[in-house]
Amino acid sequence: MKIKDVTPSTQKDQLLTLINSMTKAEKRNFKLYANRTQSNNTLRFIQLFDVLDKQTEYDEAAVFKKIPKLNKSQLANLKRHLYKQILTSLRLIHIQKKVDIQIREQIDFARILYGKGLHLQSLRLLDRIKPIAIENNQDLLQLEIIEFQKLIEERHITRSRAVKNKVERLIDEAAKRSSITNNRCLLSNLKIKIHGLYIQVGHVKNEKDLIYVKSFFESSRKGVQNKGLSFFEKVYLSQSHVWYNYILLDFKNCGKHAIDWVNLFEKSPNMIEKDPDLYMRGLHYVLTSLFNLKDYDRFVIYLQRFEDFMKQEGKNLSEISQTIAFLYLYTARINKHYLEGTFKEGLKMVPAIKKNIKRYEQTIDVHRVMVFYFKIAYLYFANGDPETALDYLNEIINLKAGHLREDIQSYSRLLQLICHFELGHYELLPYLADSTQRFLEKMKELNRAQEETLRFLRSTINKVPNEQQIAFADFHKNLQKISRDRFEKRSFLYLDTLTWAESKVSNKTIREVAQAKFKNRKA
Repeated sequence: MKIKDVTPSTQKDQLLTLINSMTKAEKRNFKLYANRTQSNNTLRFIQLFDVLDKQTEYDEAAVFKKIPKLNKSQLANLKRHLYKQILTSLRLIHIQKKVDIQIREQIDFARILYGKGLHLQSLRLLDRIKPIAIENNQDLLQLEIIEFQKLIEERHITRSRAVKNKVERLIDEAAKRSSITNNRCLLSNLKIKIHGLYIQVGHVKNEKDLIYVKSFFESSRKGVQNKGLSFFEKVYLSQSHVWYNYILLDFKNCGKHAIDWVNLFEKSPNMIEKDPDLYMRGLHYVLTSLFNLKDYDRFVIYLQRFEDFMKQEGKNLSEISQTIAFLYLYTARINKHYLEGTFKEGLKMVPAIKKNIKRYEQTIDVHRVMVFYFKIAYLYFANGDPETALDYLNEIINLKAGHLREDIQSYSRLLQLICHFELGHYELLPYLADSTQRFLEKMKELNRAQEETLRFLRSTINKVPNEQQIAFADFHKNLQKISRDRFEKRSFLYLDTLTWAESKVSNKTIREVAQAKFKNRKA
């Protein structure tokens, strides 16, 4: 259950990391590719591949032991050669799946033909691949093809000159494609800026933040065209609005733009096949928005779309796409249990989550693991097992993560306090409460809901049961007032202290309160 420490360490050997990332099929294909040429050099780099394939941590001494005639200077060159050969063999596999690689290969062929003086053959090849680039919304490659066609037409007398207006159409096409490429770049910059703003400041915390974010967004979108957009221009524009509204805690508009994003892909199914990662990200933000809105009925519709997509395409996804699918799909599945109050059933997923974290450890960022551990901890807590919840929370709290996911670190400490309260560890609470408050103030995360929770825990530990019941009633009323503040929404998205307080006031379990809310959601 240990989360890897994220303190700086020596960079992993790039060649070993590449080999460890390969699937069995990719390794088998590499061996077949490498054995096509039988030379001493080929034999050596296959030997090196076999040695490294058995390692998880780079061990240079083992390499020299297995290949005794190899010296240090030869090893550096051999590693570079092996790295290049592996990438070449991987390209041969992925060219069948990636249309952009196929188009680039054809452009390369056209350049070779042109270099041999066969400019008419080169032009015909470019004419054949341009419709493929257009069909698959490869805007940058379209522009590259057009510019190459213009170069040939400019420097040579071709049969195109005899075709009425063909050259003129090519010039107009270049101007249009250049405009699309420029706008796409501006939109790409916009979505990166807005995402970067979220990483920098998180959700808006007050009116001042709100004004700043709105001003930032408006100034960043200057020059961006909003009409007559190509496929990816539309997607990037939707992404920008998703992040913008997410920062503003406006989940209604966040969900609306995320649905537009998903619809763009579903109206062009070939694009789902070409870029499944971007499609899944869109589904993730739809599900996240609907979860935050507590819109269960639409949530399950989009979750089922995700499930159906994985049943149909899951086996065809690349390693990185499978990682993304795991992260987003299991997050949504946990959130579904949160909405239903079926925490016990949700815990059945924990072994699969931990197994997949181990499986994808090379490609999962540590903050993703922290999020899963926090969600698992809350499942245990809400199911009446605060002791096991503490195991997962301590993993997050003891991690030397610096400023990584300060929100998760902050709420982990707060939930840790509540777990100790539930377990009756009152002697620990004053120290932990002070430590938590210092952390929150240092991270600039302390908000009204957190302050109220800390105040309540400090003041309640010495009270007898009857007095605690009265204190919980006051605590619940105070949290209700705080929850009506639009800038405090984020507090309850991370940690539902409101339901915890309600469970204490009503002498019910969190599970019972959550399930009652779920049943009465349409009342």
